[in-house]
Amino acid sequence: MTATDRTPADLLRSALAADPARPLVTFYDDATGERVELSVATFANWVAKTANLLQDELSTEPGERVALLLPAHWQTAVWLLACSSVGVTADVGGDAGAADHVVAGPGQFEAGLACAGSRIALSLAPLGRRFPTPPAGYADYAVEVPGQGDRFQPYAPVDPEAAAVIVAGAEFTGAEVVERARADATGFGLTGPGSRLLSGLSYDTWEGLSAGLYAPLATGASVVLCRHLDQLGEDAVAKRIESERVTATKR
Repeated sequence: MTATDRTPADLLRSALAADPARPLVTFYDDATGERVELSVATFANWVAKTANLLQDELSTEPGERVALLLPAHWQTAVWLLACSSVGVTADVGGDAGAADHVVAGPGQFEAGLACAGSRIALSLAPLGRRFPTPPAGYADYAVEVPGQGDRFQPYAPVDPEAAAVIVAGAEFTGAEVVERARADATGFGLTGPGSRLLSGLSYDTWEGLSAGLYAPLATGASVVLCRHLDQLGEDAVAKRIESERVTATKR
């Protein structure tokens, strides 16, 4: 990471330049048994495709708001960085009726219909599977994203001082996200490259977002992001910590 990184998208570019092959997000869903590991390069490719979807297909513009009605999930992390890449505000768990666009997962489709703009549905199924039939009023992310470009260039430079993320009613600029993520790292036990933080926190608080994505990204570390971790016994959690070479935990 470099001192000139001012937005979350900058952090990802620096991570890609430093070590594209290292793991960035290892995701577990303990309700389904799913495990997915994404290197920096693979994660960045998903971000680029999603950012192109936002910019070219959904015609989003800097300053618009995208409500992310999604849990802590690797695809949610992708959307957070894609929004930062375009310069739109990711409103985590926000009011769909006040948003310009909405991205929703299972259990949130009805709420998302309050958005008058474009609506994207994620199945959150293992391997990112398509819906047999997309929810009414939505486009299927798994259908729309594969054909997008592997490289992304914003039409306008992203302003580090513009709103990047809203979570639990608090708004943060891109520069504030970077600054706070770096500040959080020490408290989370992240000491730099090679550190691996297991997070069982949800994405509905700043702490959850920071532990589950931003702080590891800002310090060259990686995250083991666990959904439904409460369904595991302590012995199973301990085995995961050992097998994934976890160096710190936030639960």
